[in-house]
Amino acid sequence: MSEYEAYSGWEFDKFDDGSLKIVGEVQLRKYGKFLEDYAAQLKGIEDALDDSIGDAWDFTLDPIKLQYCPYEQTSLLELIKTDNKVFNKVITVFASLCCEMGVLKHEAETKYYHSLMFYGEGEPKTGLQEGDAQVMMGHFMSFMQELSCFVARCHEVVKNVIHQLSSLFNNAKGAPRVIDISHVHFTSVFEHLGQLLSVLITMDEIVSNQHTLKEHWTLYKRMLKSVHHNPARFNVDPAKLRPFEKLLMKLQGQLLDGMIMQSCVEQLFDEHQMYVTKNAYFAEEFAYNIRVLFAQIEPKIGDPSEMDHRLQYVGICGLYVLHFQIFRVIDKKVFKQLWDVYKKIPTITLTGNIMWSPNQFLLRSLSPHISKILDKRSQGNVANFTQTYLQNKVQTVIREVQQYYVQVCSWMIRMESGIGAANSVVDDLTSKCSLFIQGLLWAHNISHLVKTVMNIHAYANKPLTKTAVLALCRLIELLKSIEATFHRRTMVIAESITHIVQHLQFMAMSAVNTAKKRIISDKKYSDKRLDVLSALVLVENAISGPPTKERILIAKLAMAIGSQMKAFREDELANFRNILMKMEVMSDLRGKLKKACDCSFVYWHRVIFPTYVADRYEHAVDAHRLHYMFAALADCVTPMRNSRHLESNEDLLIAFYHEIEDNFDEHLLSPLCRSVETNLRLSIHQHLQVGEMNPFKSSMKDQTHFLKMKPIRIFHRYINVKEHVTHYLDKTFYKLTTVALHDWKTYAEMRNLAAQKYGLEMTEGHLPTQTLEQGLDVLEIMRNIHIFVSKYLYNVNNQIFVERSSANKHLNTINIRHIANSIRTHGTGIMNTTVNFTYQFLRKKFFIFSQFMYDEHIKSRLIKDSRYFKEVKDENNQMYPFDRADRFNKGIRKLGLTPEGDSYLDQFRNLISQIGNAMGYIRMIRSGGLRCCSNAIRFVPDVDDIINFQELCVEENLSEETQNAASNLDNVLGNLAKNFAEGTEYFKMLVEVFSPEFRTSKNMHLRNFYMILPPLSLNFVEYSIGCKEKLNKKNKVGAAFTDDGFAMGVAYILKLLDQYQEFDSLHWFRSVRKKYKEEKDSVRRAQAEDEKLVQTGSLTIKRLETYQREFDLLYYSLSSARIFFRADKTAAEEQEEKKEKAANDTDESELISTPQEVPSNVPAIQAPPPTKNLPAITA
Repeated sequence: MSEYEAYSGWEFDKFDDGSLKIVGEVQLRKYGKFLEDYAAQLKGIEDALDDSIGDAWDFTLDPIKLQYCPYEQTSLLELIKTDNKVFNKVITVFASLCCEMGVLKHEAETKYYHSLMFYGEGEPKTGLQEGDAQVMMGHFMSFMQELSCFVARCHEVVKNVIHQLSSLFNNAKGAPRVIDISHVHFTSVFEHLGQLLSVLITMDEIVSNQHTLKEHWTLYKRMLKSVHHNPARFNVDPAKLRPFEKLLMKLQGQLLDGMIMQSCVEQLFDEHQMYVTKNAYFAEEFAYNIRVLFAQIEPKIGDPSEMDHRLQYVGICGLYVLHFQIFRVIDKKVFKQLWDVYKKIPTITLTGNIMWSPNQFLLRSLSPHISKILDKRSQGNVANFTQTYLQNKVQTVIREVQQYYVQVCSWMIRMESGIGAANSVVDDLTSKCSLFIQGLLWAHNISHLVKTVMNIHAYANKPLTKTAVLALCRLIELLKSIEATFHRRTMVIAESITHIVQHLQFMAMSAVNTAKKRIISDKKYSDKRLDVLSALVLVENAISGPPTKERILIAKLAMAIGSQMKAFREDELANFRNILMKMEVMSDLRGKLKKACDCSFVYWHRVIFPTYVADRYEHAVDAHRLHYMFAALADCVTPMRNSRHLESNEDLLIAFYHEIEDNFDEHLLSPLCRSVETNLRLSIHQHLQVGEMNPFKSSMKDQTHFLKMKPIRIFHRYINVKEHVTHYLDKTFYKLTTVALHDWKTYAEMRNLAAQKYGLEMTEGHLPTQTLEQGLDVLEIMRNIHIFVSKYLYNVNNQIFVERSSANKHLNTINIRHIANSIRTHGTGIMNTTVNFTYQFLRKKFFIFSQFMYDEHIKSRLIKDSRYFKEVKDENNQMYPFDRADRFNKGIRKLGLTPEGDSYLDQFRNLISQIGNAMGYIRMIRSGGLRCCSNAIRFVPDVDDIINFQELCVEENLSEETQNAASNLDNVLGNLAKNFAEGTEYFKMLVEVFSPEFRTSKNMHLRNFYMILPPLSLNFVEYSIGCKEKLNKKNKVGAAFTDDGFAMGVAYILKLLDQYQEFDSLHWFRSVRKKYKEEKDSVRRAQAEDEKLVQTGSLTIKRLETYQREFDLLYYSLSSARIFFRADKTAAEEQEEKKEKAANDTDESELISTPQEVPSNVPAIQAPPPTKNLPAITA
């Protein structure tokens, strides 16, 4: 039993009464209940995420897209299969032609439009050099040939469609009857024909607006003319040149003269016994379909339910001109209706920045035949209305933007949260279908508004106000936000569309079945009844499969025949057409959405981008909106890749990218970087009262919105605003710290503030640091040590250097902290170099010192004084006479003075002070090195027990690189510990280097140095008192309050000469005290005898006390300095101590077989290497 158990009084707990089990079960039940609650909570979170965030896609980051457009590998012949062979052939012909026209339209939109429009773009800022235009046209020539073939193909298809329709709709006698076409109207064929004609109209408009292309074409032809005159020079075969010139003439007439549409409608349609122009029945059918199409489209133009109806209107105008050119008939009523559309929209954007005026087109195409119908006033009204329309749009655009913003936001909220909230499945599918179509309608409406306003301004060459520009940019953002919403809900939409289409197919099939029953119930047999039944069967087959474009087209064509014989009521037919329209939209929702939200037109209006970006910077709250604008700019990439005039279309992309990047950097990134930097500076320097920073009084921008943004995608690259600002601050702080190292602390604080305030993870500069009061740098002192020791004064107690004099109102000081900072800046290696420089300096000074001591006047006086002292020392109580020193000091002045009034003894004193200053500097270097080491090693937990990291890495089998790193760390820690514990005895080294030479027989003239110290000290005291008295004067030149360099120099030289005992034998300072005491006593006696001498005597006593105090200070300083040089031991005693220490080290080495040494390859603090060539101190 443990001691605790014996005395705790709880032995009865060992008895098991079942209570522990009960408590355990209770805890288990509680834990189980907690787990159940927690699991339910997690399930709730998971379900919530599944319905909203989980299926969200980010359209700036997603590398893939989900394509839910229906597709099948089935040919038209396989789709059009009924028992009625003739009917099959008719539908197959028109379906094939419609598909061909659709393919041509798609090819023009994706290939030819963009190549024509972008010709000449990407021109360098300096302009094209001579010959560049011809090279550009040379690159473009292959495209021109392709375009020529495409236009020829379009002409052939148009002619074939007209021939097929004319053959079918022909009731002339003797004409073959294919099927009964009474009351049959293939409106879909005419609709596709109109679309193909609109392609030709668009190409004409693009070419007419492409002035660069025409200029370069002219230059190219001139070049060919030059080549034609001198083919040998250009190495060209003349036989091949002529056909090429003919080709150019053909291309110009076909493509560049604005006759693409006109030549199509004016081609000869009456051929091969096909007289289209005389087919009155077809003419009427043609006119009827124009009226039907216009009646369907006209109410939609400018209406909220409009999609691409205005582009269909372009096709109708083309059909009207084609009808006129074939049949030479003008329907005044239809013409008036077409003409009056300008009251809704005066101009139409065909593609990009290409504007088309229907009125001018009709005037140009139908002149002069409409002069009777149309007066000049009607023509003038068009121009006036265009101006009025433009003004109204600019005035109302702000209000319209606000309305669209509210409506689109409401729609987006329903898209995000309202999907799947209906009561029944049918209601749910209907609401989803309406919601998707509504989003598409908003996209079309916004797109039409932006394109119309921007392009009309450009077309009329009128500037936009900044307010209008920003409003239009807001609309572009809304456009891309609609696209982003659809993309974000891709998973839900893809899942829903299948069900919606199936529901629409079910409703369509129900309507067709009802119609079939009506036809079958009629027992009368006729060819027409058989055709209608075949058509309904074909519709049923077409809509029972995947809703591809081909199946919907076949259903539309078949319904032209299937809707005869009252198979459908009017409301049923309208409902069926509405279902087909919804099915067409739903099946190609992504394609239609992409076309509606396409913002490639922004390329032609990119001058607004700087204004937009600058405004976004001013209003940082909505910083996230930048993503939408960059998504709009990204739409320009695909069209630019179709450019053919440059050697590589990547050149155009790169030029555009740099333009956008430069604008973004100039108007947002750079101001943002500067703003953040300024804010950090003001926050750090608030104590300087830098200005008003009260947010209630002065507006302050919150820039964190930009820094919280996701990376912005610019084409194939990303710009991370936060990282950009971080990099800017890192670079700026690094450069500025490099220039002024003493500012490191300020920039460190700014880094910390940036992390706290803006969340910026900045990089440490890892630059050597300094302080604001750095003082002179060690490197500078080392290089100019001779100037330093003469310009600065040393204080041995405070271990500080003070500047002797300065032109400023302050004196510079240097202390241990400055030296430690400087060593930390440059590294500890500089200490060795400093000692070496000082050694060289001392050699030069000792040479002068030796010369002075060798001088006959000095040497003879010292020998005389030495002999005199030996004679009188017993009489003077072993003390050197003060009077003798005073006579020496005064007598030396008789030898001459310098221009400054200094005697030889003054100069000798200065020399010793400089030597002492150098030794004081060495002492400060050692102290600074130890302080630097202590600051560095304070992070080591235990200096006496440092872990060996290399051994630990080897034990853990870490990589070789890690082991090397650990070894380096061990070396660094070892050096720090060694230097911290020991340091380097620089004084000892400098004594050992010079002392042997000083004590040799050839330097015997130095043996009486100690005899010059009494007069020298007297000289120093007089100098010191003079300096201190100047402190109280207005002119402080030469003023000083400390100069312990003299004491340091005297102590050092005495040690070198081993003359401490000799100097002490003079008892000089006792002699001084005795002298001043005697003088003071004499003055006091005189005062007692004569009262008149009291005041004079007091001044004399004060002067004597001042001298006495200065001698005492010198004595104390000298005593302190002697401690540094082990003044208590003679040279012989030190030699004996060294021998004993060496013997002890030998004994220890025998006892310890493997001494544990700190690994050190390069010591941090080491002495200068010993040299054999020591300075020869000779005369």
